[in-house]
Amino acid sequence: MELRVLRYFLAVAREESISEAAEVLHVTQPTLSRQLMDLEEELGVQLFERARRSRRIALTEAGIFLRRQAEEIVLLADKTEAAFSTDHGEIAGDVYVAAGETEAVRLLSRAAGLLQKDFPQIRYHITSGDGLYVEEQLDKGLADFGLMLGPVNPDKFEVLMLPHRDVWGVLMQKRSSLAEQETVRNTDLWSKPLILSRQSISSGHILRWLGREPAELNLVGDYSLAYNASLMTEEGLGYTLTLDGLINTSGDSPLCFRPLDPPLELEVRLVWKKHQPFSRAAELYLKRLQAMCAEMGSAAEA
Repeated sequence: MELRVLRYFLAVAREESISEAAEVLHVTQPTLSRQLMDLEEELGVQLFERARRSRRIALTEAGIFLRRQAEEIVLLADKTEAAFSTDHGEIAGDVYVAAGETEAVRLLSRAAGLLQKDFPQIRYHITSGDGLYVEEQLDKGLADFGLMLGPVNPDKFEVLMLPHRDVWGVLMQKRSSLAEQETVRNTDLWSKPLILSRQSISSGHILRWLGREPAELNLVGDYSLAYNASLMTEEGLGYTLTLDGLINTSGDSPLCFRPLDPPLELEVRLVWKKHQPFSRAAELYLKRLQAMCAEMGSAAEA
């Protein structure tokens, strides 16, 4: 299976048309069709099927699986090639970070902004997902760094503790009766319709704070992205337990945020695989982050 053919396959999957993909790739349509047929023969599966009422083509179940794998393979190949392709006299390249939704991304962005002044050719890529996604990206070599909440495996990862703590609270409509309170206790939520993040449910820390099993709560929904949960809350579906700083509740927003009582906070860590070789760009980025965190720590102690 050649990398070039995987790029051809991804182009066809993206364009949903062999002829349009051929134009993008600057190859003839018969050549592209032949390459795809050879790929299907090599794998022993059908990757595409033609829609009945249009000239578009769609991925089969096997094609969907291959697209996920091919995207990772191509990204890793591009990442490796870029690490060797920069001129020796110029610092350039890409830094890849996998992160969950957290205000701590602001610190990562600040470090990137500072580094950009000296090395404008470095590019930054942030992908988002839950803790399992972040760890998977690190394991596969698709991310240089990961942003994780709470404890991590010290035998597997190097850790930089960030000077930031994520604060949990409740996102609710401003006209809600709970909005009159400065904080929210677990008993306030036992009878309320709740919207929880899937990661918080699996990790169990929110349920432990609530002091109830899922069957004892009125769980009306779950979410992966806080923005989507905020829309559900805005439309009156329920109360969203989420982290502070992810949703703007100022001004004309119909929503407000109230922290939990007793407080529930999580430490945020930047992690990377032990013994991982870095590109020059990633190495410089880490050093800038370490220096920034040290400066912020000294300022807090002063």
